[in-house]
Amino acid sequence: DLDRLVDFLAQEDPALAHVALERIAEAIRMLDRHPYIGRLVRGGLRELVISRGRTGYVALYRVVPSDDLVEILAVRHQPEAGYA
Repeated sequence: DLDRLVDFLAQEDPALAHVALERIAEAIRMLDRHPYIGRLVRGGLRELVISRGRTGYVALYRVVPSDDLVEILAVRHQPEAGYA
């Protein structure tokens, strides 16, 4: 998902792609310290909203406490965040 997102943004504006990737990476690093910050959705999964102006991204993830792990399952642009 992330590669597809960055490729799409890079076609429009390479600098924007870099900024978006940094913002997403920063939000994901925050999950190391605060894994339960995202809102709880179906089946124990969580969503972290990563704001970018009027829109942004959504990271779908799960916390695996037994392994002290946060597993990122998908990152999508908010308008397409159905995770099909």
